[in-house]
Amino acid sequence: MSRHVAIVTDSTAYLPARTMERHRITAVPLTVVLGDRALEEGTEISTRSLAQALQKRRPVTTSRPGPAVFAETYRRAAESGATGIVSLHLSAELSGTYDAAVVAAREAPVPVRVVDTGMIAMALGFCALAAAEAAEAGGTVDDAVTSAEKRAAATSAYFYVDTLDYLRRGGRIGAAQALLGSALAVKPLLQLAGGRIEPLEKVRTASKAIARLEEIAADRAGGAEVDVAVHHLAAPDRASALAERLRTRLPGLAELHVSEVGAVIGAHTGPGLLGVVVSAR
Repeated sequence: MSRHVAIVTDSTAYLPARTMERHRITAVPLTVVLGDRALEEGTEISTRSLAQALQKRRPVTTSRPGPAVFAETYRRAAESGATGIVSLHLSAELSGTYDAAVVAAREAPVPVRVVDTGMIAMALGFCALAAAEAAEAGGTVDDAVTSAEKRAAATSAYFYVDTLDYLRRGGRIGAAQALLGSALAVKPLLQLAGGRIEPLEKVRTASKAIARLEEIAADRAGGAEVDVAVHHLAAPDRASALAERLRTRLPGLAELHVSEVGAVIGAHTGPGLLGVVVSAR
């Protein structure tokens, strides 16, 4: 390969560490602010600590990386031989991370294409992986961006949460929608649409909601070749059981990832989260 295209994403992609290393993907950490302490996601705060803080109703907020963090990441990539960089990030509707990356890209020593994937969690991770595979095949920056954008268009993400309160507190869903869910004592199903977290359905019980989440994911996958990720926060048994059911239901299943979300997504969803990402190859 005559050119080296570096792939950068952020810590909300939740790609497995071995996958990141194998494909030389760099993740810039977002920050979780727990009380008066600012902690980097992935290294300085565990999901267990986050879940305990949320359950105790301690104040938890999140913040984007500063442009200087991206500038340093781009500089290191250039020093390692990159002649171009593709920087893929979670939805700009949910975070200022994309904006910070754009600011840093203007002064980078090599060309940087910053992409708002409109995704979160492994929906973002699959886009970063697609870009990395294109680069590894000798593709240009444009090739890597095109691969990531195609993957984003073929990816859907659905979520079950025990309560909408955490999303309301973080401003990720309207107060009226959160109140309606609480008043009716329903269990909400959500989807990622247009880069935003939007209500999908309301179901009366947790067990019925999780069963419905499974049905939605299976319908979305159909018989196509798909990669799937099952995410959770403080609900490993639920996640494992859902993953095993999907494994038997999806004839075109290629890869299945099961993982706990990091502190940034967890801060806005709360314990009990179940998420399913379906990404067609």
